Amino acid sequence: MLKELHIRDFAIIDELHLTFAPGFVVLTGETGAGKSIIIDAVELVLGGRADTTVVRAGAKRALVEATFRLDPARRAALQPLLEREGLEGDEPDLLTLSREVRPEGRSVCRVNGRAVTLSLLREVAQGLVDIHGQSEHLSLLRVREHLNLLDRYAGLWDLRARVADLAARVQRVRRERADLERSERERVQRIDLLRYQIAEIEAASLGPGEEEELTEERVRLANAERLAELLAEGLGALDEGAEEAPAAMDLLGAAVRALEGLARIDATLEPRLREAEDLMYRLQDLAEALRDYRERVEFNPRRLAEVEERLDLIRRLERKYGPTIPDVLEYARQAAAELEKLTHSEERIEVLQAEEERLLAELGQVAGELSRRRREAAQRLAQEVERELQDLRMEGARFGVEFQWREDPQGVPLAAAVPGRRVQISGSGVEQPDISNRGPEAPSSVAFDTTGIDRVEFLVSPNPGEPLKPLAKIASGGETSRLMLALKAVLSRADETPTLIFDEIDQGIGGRVGATVGEKLWRLTLPGEGALSHQVLCVTHLPQLASFGDVHFKVEKRVVEGRTVTRVHPLEKGSRVEELAQMLGTSGEEGRRSAERMLQEAGGRKQEAGKARA
Repeated sequence: MLKELHIRDFAIIDELHLTFAPGFVVLTGETGAGKSIIIDAVELVLGGRADTTVVRAGAKRALVEATFRLDPARRAALQPLLEREGLEGDEPDLLTLSREVRPEGRSVCRVNGRAVTLSLLREVAQGLVDIHGQSEHLSLLRVREHLNLLDRYAGLWDLRARVADLAARVQRVRRERADLERSERERVQRIDLLRYQIAEIEAASLGPGEEEELTEERVRLANAERLAELLAEGLGALDEGAEEAPAAMDLLGAAVRALEGLARIDATLEPRLREAEDLMYRLQDLAEALRDYRERVEFNPRRLAEVEERLDLIRRLERKYGPTIPDVLEYARQAAAELEKLTHSEERIEVLQAEEERLLAELGQVAGELSRRRREAAQRLAQEVERELQDLRMEGARFGVEFQWREDPQGVPLAAAVPGRRVQISGSGVEQPDISNRGPEAPSSVAFDTTGIDRVEFLVSPNPGEPLKPLAKIASGGETSRLMLALKAVLSRADETPTLIFDEIDQGIGGRVGATVGEKLWRLTLPGEGALSHQVLCVTHLPQLASFGDVHFKVEKRVVEGRTVTRVHPLEKGSRVEELAQMLGTSGEEGRRSAERMLQEAGGRKQEAGKARA
């Protein structure tokens, strides 16, 4: 849940620090006081679009920092990502996100105090908060989310995972088969090329380390005369010598003999004798090594030409097949494997075709079962939403779910027939769309992806006698708000988002429905009955709704030193009564009594609901 929110130099907010509690939190205040600006700040810190106009005039940057307390499930889900990116915090159950926006457009994101990219911030923040406003912020208006919500509501993720696995396997088999089913001409050309390449590499009989050995030999052959001269000079100085210049070995031998005499007289010189003897042995080893090397040095132009030719062959192969001999040999191995596959492609194609048919048949059964269970769940969902809408004074409104299937010769065969290409399911059961839009009976083979065969969209009919229409096309703001609330109440058991924010979702809703809306929002905070408990924040203008808040903040606008600023205060009982009275538009003792009665009624309904849940 959202634990703390710190905002600085954001729009008309100079400095604001809020501490939130679990349960139902309401924010009230006059229009323009800055209530929605607080929600905008939350959106920003979650990775929303950064507009430079949010930086307060004269400020160097706008800063928003949010601290979340993670429940065990959320912590377990986030921990691998945080560990992978080195973003662990000091306290494992706390997560801090921050966002800075500079006037020149630069944005800085941080997770637990460490700078990250915007995409990583969004990945970490995903699933922490769901913000519901009047238009584009309504996640339920995103059609692509409808299938996910339905599956979570129905508890179908395990079955959907089986479908995803089978669909992925079908696609892998099809890709391999398509590779093999290239035109015969291309296949034959590829076989000829591979055979030539493999034969060329095999004929070379390359050996690991050969290139290095040949390079060393070429150096010796190309410099044979000069090497012989230097070896003669070195061996002469070491071991052979001349009359006018005794060899080093002779001189060192004389020194050893002298030291032997000295050591017989003075035993303390014994270590020096050992050192001289050791030098003598080492010089002998050096001379022997030079003589061995001289044996390998020969002036052989023919052998030099052979080595040059061999090195040229190796380098031509390396230019074609890899930078080193091991790379060339690996290319030959891979080419041989591809050649084997191509030369036996017909047999492999038959095997893949049989495997594809088997997988498609299994996928058809599992996807058909998933679709059937989705349709059953859709009717239950519609019935529950319609009951919620009745509570919200939308009697006669209907909710539905549309399923569409698209015929595809490359799709899956269905083990059991489905009722047409396009079906609408409401609380009363299956409803066919207009006959003019109805296609022929269910296709024998339907398109699929990793989610199955269904394309799902939520529908609604706000008024009796009207057909079901897509949720996104509802015109009335009040109807939209109540429908969103009804859906959220039903889908709360499927919604794993810990914090839900409703930004003036009560627009278009009158006071008669306000108390019911407030109770339903408050109920989203209760665990039990298979539903998850949520922290709910709501910006509202309705006192009937606000009276159900567990925590009440008042947002107001003030002028300080000639600048407009936003201030937020938690309201206790007395000040809360005064705020509700002002929201009711009444003043004096009568207004306070009305507000007190409203709070008492809300408290009584919350107490009864709590007992019922217990």
